Amino acid sequence: MLATGLCFVGVTGIVRYLGTELPAAQSAFLRFGWGVLFLLPTLLPTLRQGFARRTLVLFGWRGVAHSLAVVFWFYAMARIPVAEVTAIGYLNPVLMTLGASLFFGEVLALRRVLSVVLALIGAVVILRPGLREVTDGHLAQLAAATFFAASYLLAKRLSQLAPAGTVVAMMSLTVTLGLLPLALWVWVPVSSVQLMWLGLVAGFATTAHYCMGRAFRVAPLTVTQPVTFLQLIWATLLGARVFGELVDLWVMLGGGIIIAAISWITFAEARDRARPVIVDADLT
Repeated sequence: MLATGLCFVGVTGIVRYLGTELPAAQSAFLRFGWGVLFLLPTLLPTLRQGFARRTLVLFGWRGVAHSLAVVFWFYAMARIPVAEVTAIGYLNPVLMTLGASLFFGEVLALRRVLSVVLALIGAVVILRPGLREVTDGHLAQLAAATFFAASYLLAKRLSQLAPAGTVVAMMSLTVTLGLLPLALWVWVPVSSVQLMWLGLVAGFATTAHYCMGRAFRVAPLTVTQPVTFLQLIWATLLGARVFGELVDLWVMLGGGIIIAAISWITFAEARDRARPVIVDADLT
């Protein structure tokens, strides 16, 4: 998870460096195009095997959700500070909690409701509507968090129907295809240097997802989740040192509130799962 966070900060830094020279849809398309090339050895056997119609439809919907998410994310990343993008992005697990209740029938217990409310308070602290201008970059990142949550919920359902490697490979393919018409619509000339930078973005992102998968296989969420939140500190340092962005204490406070909400629910539910079940002997 430490490597995962560092790789994602690398992704963030490069996209921030590229700025607005390329349209968001084109940048995202080129990044995922590189991803398809990296995953081609996995993708070709997967396509030859084929899928059930229901599974294929779910892959398609996930491609739509993730395509929209990455376009909004690339747009936000080029326009608002790195730390703000990272902090708002922590809303993903909260939105997934709501989505799991609405669409998968998972119980929305009181502490889950409280954690959602606490995280939303953190988002308000970051944005501070009425006290400062909420830009289109902030709104884009909120939209990105929402569509990423939808994508991850679809991935959860797909994980029951296909192997993890297949889910990742198909995501890269469907997102590339989904972004193609948007990229062509806004296409501008791209230099070889920009192309190589986006290839590096794809390399960092692919490595991050691989490391995350390895971490989830060998350690519980109570171990991996806190490490993920170090990304906010690294992103803040990156913005300050490399891009000269001021360290906004309100963003750190709001991000800390969201982190506290997610950590609380993660640890509480992990403790409940680990608690032994006492069975009444008279009922056995």
